[in-house]
Amino acid sequence: MRCPNCRFENPEGTKFCEECGTKLVRACPSCGHEVRPTAKFCGECGTPFTGKAKGKRQKAKGKTANLDSRRRTPDARPIDYTPKHLAEHIRAEQAAMEARGSVDGERKTITALFADIKGSMDLIEDLDPEDARRLFDPALQLMMEAVHRYEGYVAQSTGDGIFAFFGAPIAHEDHPQRALYAALRMQEESKRYAEQLRLERGLNLQIRVGLNTGEVVLRSIRREDLHTDYTPIGHSTSLASRMESLATPGSVLVSEHTQKLTEGYFEFKSLGAARVKGVKKQHALPKLSIGESGGGEIL
Repeated sequence: MRCPNCRFENPEGTKFCEECGTKLVRACPSCGHEVRPTAKFCGECGTPFTGKAKGKRQKAKGKTANLDSRRRTPDARPIDYTPKHLAEHIRAEQAAMEARGSVDGERKTITALFADIKGSMDLIEDLDPEDARRLFDPALQLMMEAVHRYEGYVAQSTGDGIFAFFGAPIAHEDHPQRALYAALRMQEESKRYAEQLRLERGLNLQIRVGLNTGEVVLRSIRREDLHTDYTPIGHSTSLASRMESLATPGSVLVSEHTQKLTEGYFEFKSLGAARVKGVKKQHALPKLSIGESGGGEIL
């Protein structure tokens, strides 16, 4: 079973990832929703796990089968979408790690960012796979461009979203601010693209973004494809993923720790405390939205 956090391929029956310790759960192959081991259908999108689907869902599954297959294949290599000047920075960081003799990796504080298209399966239900790709690709490109603008690193690009972090492999002391500015930019640009889709195709595309600041161990960077080998500490990246899943469409949700590190740069309004799945203590939920001045306001 592949770990949703670090992508490590674990043996069948493993309950916790052998690489990063994340709890492994059964997920729907179509939408990624967590399902019970005995479930025959996904409670989120209705995809069947046994037998044949009937009616409209079967039709939708047939139309999106090729797209779902692509989404389950290995992600594109970072070298394929990382700008050349950032790629050189990343390779220089690997050379510096080797010069320091950091064979076991280096502990770094980073800000992790997850972004995806909310309700992506509903958007493509009646679309041909190629039409679906033409719909999603511009949104994904906007997300990546926002990350790269603030010298973040896109670790993974999936069918309907990205996972990125700031502060490594390219070091920046102000990585939490950079991550929030990137989140604001991708929301701004995606809303312009969404308006175009509404006018041309009557579709409502919205993205959601979640962030958290925490520690990872950066172990290596492969020069040939820029893939990074990292291990999160204290499930730092998992919490960012949880923030994304709790965010409403068109919004950005950050962890309490990221909020504290960026106070004074953004305005905050708390949504109150909430229990975050997989975390024992409650977390305050600051929500980031776009301000007219181009800055940010946390609502």
